[in-house]
Amino acid sequence: MAFWRGELGGLGLVELVVPALEVVPVADQTRTCGAMVVGDSVPTSYFTGMPYGGRPRLASGRLNVAGQQAAFERSALRTSRQGRALRIWAVGREYRYAETGNRRHHVLERADARVDMVRSSWARPEVLSGTPQGAVDSVDVSLAVLFEGVYTRNLSLRGALISGPGRLADRLGG
Repeated sequence: MAFWRGELGGLGLVELVVPALEVVPVADQTRTCGAMVVGDSVPTSYFTGMPYGGRPRLASGRLNVAGQQAAFERSALRTSRQGRALRIWAVGREYRYAETGNRRHHVLERADARVDMVRSSWARPEVLSGTPQGAVDSVDVSLAVLFEGVYTRNLSLRGALISGPGRLADRLGG
C-alpha cells in the first residue's frame, strides 16, 4: 500500500510505502513496522521501528540508507524543537531532521543542503511537498520523504506530551 507517490523533477517517480512489509521479517510484523522510499533515481531507504498509528516510531528504530545502516539519536529531555531534533549519520554525512512551525512541517538539513517538507494533513496526507535549497541530491530527497512516513510527533515537546499516553499504552500492550 503506497502512502504517497509522485513525480519529482529530475528524479522521476518516487514512492513512500507505509507499511513497508518487505523490510520487516514476517515473524516481527506484529511488533515492528516499516516505511520505505523507492524510486527511479533515488536510493532506496527504509526505517523500521515499533508501530504507532500505522507508522514506525523512532523508539527502537533502525535506519537503512542506500543499502547502508545509518545511525540516529535525539534528546528526549530537551524542550525546544531544535534541541529535540533528530541527528542522523548516513552515507558519510551528518543530518538534522526537525519539526518546524507545526506537526505538518519538517526540515532535513546537512551542510550546504536543506529540504523543507510540508504535508497536506498530519494523519492521512494526500499531498507531500518539498522545497530544496542548496546542493540537494537524491540521498537528501530519499531521507526527507522517508521521514514523512515515520511517526515523529515527539520531535516537539507538545507532540511528545500529547502522544505520550498512547505510546506508553502501546508499549505496555494496551
